[in-house]
Amino acid sequence: MNTLLEVQNVEKYYGNKGNITKAIDDLSFEVEKGEFVGIMGASGSGKTTLLNCISTIDNVTSGHIRVDGKDITKLRGNKLNEFRRDNLGFVFQDFNLLDTLTAYENIALALTIKKMPAAEIDERIQVIAGALGINQILHKYPYEISGGQKQRVACARALITNPKLVLADEPTGALDSKSSRMFLESIEELNRQLDATIIMVTHDAFTASYCRRIIFIKDGRIFNELVRGRDTRKQFFDKIIDVVTLLGGDNNDVL
Repeated sequence: MNTLLEVQNVEKYYGNKGNITKAIDDLSFEVEKGEFVGIMGASGSGKTTLLNCISTIDNVTSGHIRVDGKDITKLRGNKLNEFRRDNLGFVFQDFNLLDTLTAYENIALALTIKKMPAAEIDERIQVIAGALGINQILHKYPYEISGGQKQRVACARALITNPKLVLADEPTGALDSKSSRMFLESIEELNRQLDATIIMVTHDAFTASYCRRIIFIKDGRIFNELVRGRDTRKQFFDKIIDVVTLLGGDNNDVL
């Protein structure tokens, strides 16, 4: 196996000496290339802070995060911007599509900025759109398509540059159950077809059941870990619910 992401003894504090909040507490784990990993935990557990540190949106207080062997906690300025542009893809809860661009143009934007030839851009978009089932809506604007379609366009935008790591923050949070299922089936298929490495933060057990491994966080530390293995998605879902029950607290924050 090839380790793509290494989180080593990461800590993240907020506040000052008189009022310190420890959001992440000496947390370590690894993600192999091609894995689809979910991160779960109740509100305030540190899961979103962890994703922000991995995505370089936030800085760690101590510890190291390495992507493909590169210590990203040491990157600053233009080198950090270049790393983010060339190695990371993002899928957000609220889609973050540009309303004045068509779905095709939203997906193509990052490649256009890189001055990639139009023919190559079109070839890439047709492949990714086919995998996500959005070929028929490529020339529509965001206001003309459904929430589920918007999220699949956002997913295509995240994957079009072939990033080493795709980070998804509550990607089904704004979707209804049918749209959520379609999106999750699409992203699961992309994980298999393209060997895309995906880390997804979610509070929802149904969403998490599409992952191949789940890391549960409580009070900034790893509480438990589940690997799907040969389990069906329903069997994996039941195991996730069991761990959620053990986590305690307000289950409505996790389910």
